[in-house]
Amino acid sequence: MFLSGRDQKVNSSLDERIAWRRALAAGLGTMVEYYDFQLFGIMSVFLGPVFFPGSGRETALLSTLAVFGGAFLARPIGGYIFGLIGDTRGRRVALLITVFGMGVASAATGLLPSANQAGLAAPVLLLLLRLAQGFFAGGEVTGAATYISESAPPGRRAFFGAFNPAAAVFGLTLATGISAIVEASIGSEAMAHWGWRLPFLLSVPLIIVCLWVRNALQESPGFKHDTVHLKSARQPILVVLSEFKKPLLLLVVLAFAQNVAAYMSLLFLSIQLTHSLGYNGVEVSRLIAVASFVAGMAMPWVGALSDRLGRRPVLGMGFLGYVFLAPLTLYVAEFGHMSWTALAVFVGCIPLVFVQATAYPLYTELFPTHVRYTGMSLGFNIATIFGGGTSPYLGAWFVEKTHSNISPSIYVSIISILALISILFLKETAKSDIEHIS
Repeated sequence: MFLSGRDQKVNSSLDERIAWRRALAAGLGTMVEYYDFQLFGIMSVFLGPVFFPGSGRETALLSTLAVFGGAFLARPIGGYIFGLIGDTRGRRVALLITVFGMGVASAATGLLPSANQAGLAAPVLLLLLRLAQGFFAGGEVTGAATYISESAPPGRRAFFGAFNPAAAVFGLTLATGISAIVEASIGSEAMAHWGWRLPFLLSVPLIIVCLWVRNALQESPGFKHDTVHLKSARQPILVVLSEFKKPLLLLVVLAFAQNVAAYMSLLFLSIQLTHSLGYNGVEVSRLIAVASFVAGMAMPWVGALSDRLGRRPVLGMGFLGYVFLAPLTLYVAEFGHMSWTALAVFVGCIPLVFVQATAYPLYTELFPTHVRYTGMSLGFNIATIFGGGTSPYLGAWFVEKTHSNISPSIYVSIISILALISILFLKETAKSDIEHIS
């Protein structure tokens, strides 16, 4: 049956509205999830003395960052479990479970006793809850990226797909912003004593809102189409490992570099500015919150650029920017002038926008529908262990061993060059039909 031009325009407009609604709903969950996940790193300066008392200032911070990194060990397990659920039972089911589990683990962190109250049990419980966060996070961002890509109109996958990394950055914005508001309201002394619990407990209302929004979502069109044609794999991980080795390897390399650069550029940077360079904690939190918010707002438009120009050139521009701008940001920060540091942070976020906006849509285009959730979750979460999980700890270790505040950025530059080389082996996917990738 042929549709008139008017009917086609109506259907196109309807598809666009549905894509907006689904992208915003999926992105909301990612924002809340990343609020919970990143909050631990932001609070690490306060958590160290609470859970590792008696240690030196540096040792307490490194111990807390080690617990922060421990969550990444559980991410591949979560990625496997939720990838299996997502590829066999549906994207929607998996996304409801992940956001609920993350919220419970985050809220429970805010209720933990200190080491002075519970002894060794306190840091053990902290680690267990952090591992739970990693488990649920392993299926969240990859599942949301898969859902959005499969719901986007043709030629607009990266524009809508960029809502997911934008939401992740907004989660960091929310975490840093709320932390700054709480500390400014009650003071640093109260924040260190009991105020650090408040941002964790805020997870409860955020999760309730997110569950309400996500529960109203319909299953992605791509998954429903695939189910009708009986293509769903009972063991999708075996299919990925046997038939999609090259896409999986490329995803691991690119996501490793993406995570190193992102965690160093925002999360570790906030720690370094306050802990190593002596900047005011509230001012730094405010700066990172505003910079990450602006970066998130720009991501869909850069995603649209990659829809037109292709994934490879836009992603390449992002990693090339990291090579030069990551060292420049920390070089300027060493001068100790907040205004110049703020400018450097905003300029340093430009590569973040290009990489994040392009990478997530690209990863979903590397695998066919029946193993997409699993393939992306497996590759991305393996990369986060070595990229995201180790970066804050390595950054602090580099500074301690080299006595140079710029040394972590040199690491970012080297890893970005590795990503640029891997892009040469990447097939362009911007114009591909996501329902017919094989």
